[in-house]
Amino acid sequence: MQQECKHCDTIAQFDAIKDICRDLFEKKMKDYGTSWRIMRPSSLTDQIFIKARRIRTLEEMGENAAAVNEGIEPEFIAIINYCAMALIQLDLGPGSSLDDSKALELYNDKIKQATELMLNKNHDYGEAWREMRVSSFTDIILQKLLRTKEIESNHGSTLVSEGIDANYMDMINYAIFALIKLKF
Repeated sequence: MQQECKHCDTIAQFDAIKDICRDLFEKKMKDYGTSWRIMRPSSLTDQIFIKARRIRTLEEMGENAAAVNEGIEPEFIAIINYCAMALIQLDLGPGSSLDDSKALELYNDKIKQATELMLNKNHDYGEAWREMRVSSFTDIILQKLLRTKEIESNHGSTLVSEGIDANYMDMINYAIFALIKLKF
């Protein structure tokens, strides 16, 4: 029974974080449109890498430079949103702008897919992530980025491993887990 309650908490907490991310995605679309549509997935991978490296630096060094007035949480949110953009780009390829409603529809679809993946894995792993440190999520995201870069260097080809999309989805979920641990 207690495990079931934890699972309910996970879904509610996951949804709360997704709402924060979606809200920022929508606000940025109002500021910038869908200018990210010009980017190749590999460029988005590099953007995610920059965010993950910054998180790791903040974790190791503590305070951030006064010129960059953001902490770890906004960087995890950025990872989630960049991963959703990258998943969209994998499907559509770089191209022209989308209207806001279509971009949000695609964003919601990718986040929904990541959520379904989380629910399946979370069931199998029994909420193990709750015992992990936020710094471990950062390291796993960095590892998944290095894997993604390697797959991109191999033109998307793998012999036995999951593809780029699976790595992006895992990064979304690990970043949401980190935010849950930081916020709740």
